[in-house]
Amino acid sequence: MARDVSDSTPIGSKAELIAWIAAGEKPASSFRIGTEHEKFPFYRSDLGPVPYEGRGGAGGIRALLEGMQQRLGWEPIVDAGHIIGLAGPDGGGAISLEPGGQFELSGAPLETLHQTEAELQAHLADVKAVAAPHDIGFVALGASPLWTRAETPVMPKGRYKIMANYMPKVGTMGLDMMFRTCTVQVNLDFASEADMVRKLRVSLALQPLSTALFASSPFLERKLNGFQSMRSEIWRDTDKARSGMLAFAFDEGMSYEGYVDWALDVPMYFVKRGDTYHDVAGASFRDLLAGRLPQLPGEKATMSDWANHLSTLFPEVRLKRFLEMRGCDAGPPDMLAAMPAFWVGLLYDTTSLDAAWELVKGWSAAERQALRDAVPREGLAATIGGRKLAEIAAEVVELSRAGLARRALKNDAGEDETRFLTPLHAILERRQNLAQVLEARYRDAWNGRVEPVMTEMAL
Repeated sequence: MARDVSDSTPIGSKAELIAWIAAGEKPASSFRIGTEHEKFPFYRSDLGPVPYEGRGGAGGIRALLEGMQQRLGWEPIVDAGHIIGLAGPDGGGAISLEPGGQFELSGAPLETLHQTEAELQAHLADVKAVAAPHDIGFVALGASPLWTRAETPVMPKGRYKIMANYMPKVGTMGLDMMFRTCTVQVNLDFASEADMVRKLRVSLALQPLSTALFASSPFLERKLNGFQSMRSEIWRDTDKARSGMLAFAFDEGMSYEGYVDWALDVPMYFVKRGDTYHDVAGASFRDLLAGRLPQLPGEKATMSDWANHLSTLFPEVRLKRFLEMRGCDAGPPDMLAAMPAFWVGLLYDTTSLDAAWELVKGWSAAERQALRDAVPREGLAATIGGRKLAEIAAEVVELSRAGLARRALKNDAGEDETRFLTPLHAILERRQNLAQVLEARYRDAWNGRVEPVMTEMAL
């Protein structure tokens, strides 16, 4: 998220929080696709991490942002005098930083996957052109393959300092999540409360399947880590109060209010007033709503507080004014394009969405959680309902392909959006995801060394 929301409208009741989310409803004709993807910058000369201010005369993260600002003309986002991101015109995307310098594009809301791919390619061309004079390259993997946490730089963002202080109190791997992971996400719309609930349930149930398909993080600190998605494993012990599979979403009567009730009980990180982040980590939003927050006596909640609080919740699928798919490792460009395509084909086509629900509706909460727990290590070999995930994945990818075919949105070459699923068909055909391919390279061509992943997988 590039910029915290600024809306000083006071909140008077829970009903207003529910209405804020419901305001995201839109007709199917107005559905959009918003893709976010992160990547690790590194110095090509020695594969070292890139600090904010650079090192040894070479530019760093600040230089990248300033170069992108000059190239694109986007508005700089500043935190305590430091440029920390860029905002595109008219809500047309943004560039932001994750805590360890992960460089993120938050894409514009676009109509087609062809436009999403064009946006991705333009962004990569821009960022590589700006990075080249500083000898900086980029790699997109689910977890940082080489650097220890101590070696990883820290970005000068106020909210991240508060989060870093709080994370060790609620889990063992929160700092690893912040500083050493990269993801690709897609934000998708809903037409009504019922549509939101159906999409939320299907996407939650299938999020571990997408994790297995897109797993790309078998390395940590220059060795195999024992997992196919280390990023996903890290999330299992980051902060259980604000992450996970949201079992309540499958309860009868699930609604906007059900999500709001859960969100209200997740501890806050901060309250922002002006340019100041007030550390209220662990405090209750309900207390802020009632004007009795101990850290800020008499201060009452605003709409920006609510939007910012929702952005600090990290379930496998997150609800704001749209639904965010959060289960996938970052990867190479073809996988960054395949990820939104996979979910668009499933969720934006009624026939595929209904078929996906028929596939998953019989899974119990315990089965869904067991799958979530098994996938980081086992990938597509994990099982649910007595079936191998690889077998189910083949069915689900076919549902997505059929959904994209029915959308029938073609580019200038006459190709429809099904072309973006090609790397997923390849994974299913070879029965190996990218993590398994990389592990095989490590054992054979790379002679037990992890360093070659940086150059072979460079964007």
